[in-house]
Amino acid sequence: MEYIFCIYLFEIEVIYIVRNSVKLSRNEKQLTQEELAEKVGVTRQTIGLIEKEKYNPTIALGLKLCKVLNKSLDQLFWLEEDGNEK
Repeated sequence: MEYIFCIYLFEIEVIYIVRNSVKLSRNEKQLTQEELAEKVGVTRQTIGLIEKEKYNPTIALGLKLCKVLNKSLDQLFWLEEDGNEK
């Protein structure tokens, strides 16, 4: 008697969301959105969108934020699994 085992592998797409602690770090430094925006060369609206996680900054802007807020890149930004697999 012969046994045949079938294993089905499904490809799962994992989606990541960029999270950040910009607002918390800005408040620790007692900066307004306007002051932080001025220091990194963007508008207050851009800082607001980053804090709400509606806009992902460029690497250059992310590094400027790190410098002004005295944080490392991984302290300020990280990836988190979405949980809604496709």
